Order: sequence, then C-alpha cells, then structure tokens
Amino acid sequence: MAAGGEQGGGALVLVATPIGNLGDLSPRAVEALRSADVIACEDTRHSGKLLHHAGIAPRRLVAVHAHNEAEQAERLVEEMRAGVRLAVITDAGTPGISDPGERLVAAAVAAGVAVETVPGPSAVIAALVVSGLPTGRFCFEGFLPRKGRERTDRLAVLAGETRTTVLYEAPHRIGVTLHDLLDACGGERRIVIARELTKRFEEVWRGTVTEAGEWASAVAARGEFVLVLEGAAPARVTAAEVDEALRRHLAAGESTRDAVAAVAAGLSVPKRQVYAAALRLER
Repeated sequence: MAAGGEQGGGALVLVATPIGNLGDLSPRAVEALRSADVIACEDTRHSGKLLHHAGIAPRRLVAVHAHNEAEQAERLVEEMRAGVRLAVITDAGTPGISDPGERLVAAAVAAGVAVETVPGPSAVIAALVVSGLPTGRFCFEGFLPRKGRERTDRLAVLAGETRTTVLYEAPHRIGVTLHDLLDACGGERRIVIARELTKRFEEVWRGTVTEAGEWASAVAARGEFVLVLEGAAPARVTAAEVDEALRRHLAAGESTRDAVAAVAAGLSVPKRQVYAAALRLER
C-alpha cells in the first residue's frame, strides 16, 4: 500500500546526522528537520544542540532509544497515520544502523505509512572507504555479542568470512575484542582501526591483528572505534572435491545445470570451473 495520501499525509523520515563534524549536516537534512512536525531522537538534550546549531526553531522532541523504541513505535505510528510527519535522528550517523530506527521503520511499513530517507554520514561507510581493504563486497557486524556462546559463534563465523567485515566497538572493550579476533582469525589478517572519525583527533591505524593488539595497549582508549577486518582467504577446493560433489548431485537426479549451480555455491567455486568438471565427467 502506498502510504502518504492514504494515511493522511503522514510519513517517517530517517535523517542521517554528523558522526562528529557538524559541517557534515546536509542542507537537505536541515530542511527535513525544519519541516518535521515531531523529531524522534535518542537524547533530547544532544539533539537540541544540533537543532540550535542548524538554526532550527524548537519543536516537539520525543526520546526514542534502545529501551523504549518498541513501545514508542506503536504510539508514533498512530500519529503518523493521522498526518504527522516524523523525522528520526540518532546521536550520530544513520538511524537503524546499530542505533534506534529499525523497529520504527518496521512498524511504519506494516501500518502502510510512507517511509523516506535523507542519507548522509555513516561510520560504517566512512571507515570502509578509507581502510584500503576491498570494498566491492563487505558485511557489517555492528557490535559483537558481549560474551558467551553467542560471541564465540559469531567470532567463528568471522574467521571464515571471505568478505571485508566492519565492526563497532566501545573504547573500554577494544582490547578484549582484538584479543578474541586474534584467537579466532589468527594474527596475520589485516585490520584497520578508525576512531574519532571526522573529528579533530581522527585516527586511522592499519596493520595486522597481532600488531593491532600491541597498538591498542599503547594508546589511550577513547572515542568510538570502527574495525575493518580483512576477509579470510578463500578455501582451496581440489578438483577431486568438485568431482565428488558433482557426482552426488547428479546421482540424486539433478540436471547438470542445477548440479553445477549447487556445487559452485556450496564450495564457493566459480561456476565455469564446476561446469568444466561436469563436461569432463560426462565424457
């Protein structure tokens, strides 16, 4: 359902705000905040300062954070259905990315309310593009689970992930996380650590996971950290393994095309290599 007109003209507008440098607040973001009826934010005091900086007259601010987003979403959706234009901002960056916003969007979409975005600053993208690591394919992990089996399992997944991975970490936990990455991924994997991005004391450090632990122990742990981890080297699959996998799929009655696609995906091998193996087996 297209929401805008059908729900009285209300809308949810996700507005990206600076991650450090206030000069990164775009003119379009200022206009979106100025034209909103209500602004949802993590911290009303913090956001009040941002609005003052942008020259936006005081308006109704509603606190929406990790502890109350589900509860607030239901009430705010009803207001939007009645015609309220709600802008959503967080303390820094893009709403919904390791910050409140995801539940509000889901609730608005389910209710048929229009959802718009004013893109802008994102620590994930900022760190990734300056890292020097491959950017064509990457994944975002956010904050790792703090402890237990869930953390162990996520680290095991990271150890085998072939894409560049971006993570967040708090300053008081950076040492622990680097130690755990060393155990899970080994010391030779490249890693880039960015902190205080776009701020006066911005720093981007590059090295191996082993060197990162040494670096972190020698610097003051302050500011939010973004870690960009090199992907694992693709596992080497032998021709015999490809042949065996193909035989199993073909014996199960799959067509050559389907068998090739399944083996290529399952072993992370180029389709052309698997297809050549299939032709060889058919001779």
